[in-house]
Amino acid sequence: MSDTSKPLSERRIVSSRHLAEGEGWEASELEYGMIIAYNAFTRWMSRCMAAAGNAELTPLEILVLHNTNHRGRAKRLTDISFLLNIEDSHTVNYALRKLLKSGLLEAEKRGKEVFYRTSKEGTDLCDAYRNIRQACFLDGLPRTDISGEELREIAKSLRAMSGQYDQASRAAASL
Repeated sequence: MSDTSKPLSERRIVSSRHLAEGEGWEASELEYGMIIAYNAFTRWMSRCMAAAGNAELTPLEILVLHNTNHRGRAKRLTDISFLLNIEDSHTVNYALRKLLKSGLLEAEKRGKEVFYRTSKEGTDLCDAYRNIRQACFLDGLPRTDISGEELREIAKSLRAMSGQYDQASRAAASL
């Protein structure tokens, strides 16, 4: 039975049919979900940041700014790259330089290491983003009928899948 002859509720929703053939086709459905979620999330971050007062930042710069602001502690490039699971630290370094230049971050050299923290302007921008996020995103979550506990389970599953993709990427690199 072809997928189009099945009831809509039983059809596979995938982005690449050739990757969804045979056993394990559900992974292709998950990957498509991650693709559209990633693109929706980056679009959301950019629009939320624009509403908060800075339309110039890229999604990576927004992530780096929030991560640097996290817990009010100064962080090194390696800390930020590790926490965001970004292998290419050059992209994070570029984001840090742009955030420094725009006055959203401050840097302090300690020995051979450089530590970054948000400036007053950067902290204020993160707070404005948080307020927009509350009004535009969090206040609408109850309409999704997804509980806080379910969100935590989804997050755990995504972290587990990231580990699986990391392991698979190491295996592919060794071929």
